[in-house]
Amino acid sequence: MTLFEVAKEIGRRNASIFLRDTSGNRPVYGGSKKFQDDPHWKDYILYYEYFHGDNGAGLGASHQTGWTGLVARELDLFTRLNREDLLRASKGVMAEITRQQVAGA
Repeated sequence: MTLFEVAKEIGRRNASIFLRDTSGNRPVYGGSKKFQDDPHWKDYILYYEYFHGDNGAGLGASHQTGWTGLVARELDLFTRLNREDLLRASKGVMAEITRQQVAGA
């Protein structure tokens, strides 16, 4: 695997905690029915301090985004760039992507 592929795989694994599985549930919410089923809460994503090693359920503080806030950035980055684009990109590509993210583009 290339370093880009390793980074993308780590991003995929991190994101899988927050994305819906085949049954429509997000592992981050474990058995919490409120966040899994309630139409007012099911799309409200909480970023937890740490996670259960077997099932991905969020544990600890949910008011601090910390490193888990990077998941959104990883999803966006690997959607926008592939390995070839990144190799050809200028040094300012990450700054430009950040500007686009802040602007909502």
